[in-house]
Amino acid sequence: MARYTGPVCRLSRRVDMQLDLKGLRRERGKDSYDTSPYPPGQHGQSRRGKMSTYALQLREKQRAKYFYGVLERQFRRYYARANRMRGVTGHNLMQLLECRLDNIVHRLGLAPTRPAARQLVTHGHIRVDGRKVDIPSFQVGVGQVVSVKEKSRELPIVLEGLDLHSRRQPLSWLETDADKREGKVLSLPTRQDIPVLINEQMIVELYSK
Repeated sequence: MARYTGPVCRLSRRVDMQLDLKGLRRERGKDSYDTSPYPPGQHGQSRRGKMSTYALQLREKQRAKYFYGVLERQFRRYYARANRMRGVTGHNLMQLLECRLDNIVHRLGLAPTRPAARQLVTHGHIRVDGRKVDIPSFQVGVGQVVSVKEKSRELPIVLEGLDLHSRRQPLSWLETDADKREGKVLSLPTRQDIPVLINEQMIVELYSK
């Protein structure tokens, strides 16, 4: 299964957006984006200039890919599916990305970051409605319960996620039970429910060319 394994801070600096890939390490000052928000590389500070429309559109796509941990081919499939759905294509795209199992695990506070959530899923620690699901891209539906299996509830990665979650603003479309190490999807998220600074309309314009 393909995934990015390089330095994560440089991704945030590359797309000029905090991708929140370090969890508690960010709070301890170990995220270089917060101290040096310039593009990576020797000449990063001198490369900021006026960007073309295409460059802005491409950057928004890269932001979405890096934020949700999706590679190019899979992202194109998400866009094609969103384009076939009723409603606004950009909003549909963001909804599909938000309902990925690894993202839901992170949003519920069962993992400190999306890469950590992806690891929990692929290693078989996550249950959906009591059944093992080890596919990070699994689409979680309304009413489904996502939980950590009983033997994994005290894993450090789970405890770290719950610690971070307790300090964040809860999302109206999700419900977390920290004691049971589980959560439930109450409704599909609207665009207003998704706290991600991505201009999805630019992504639509990029793929519409």
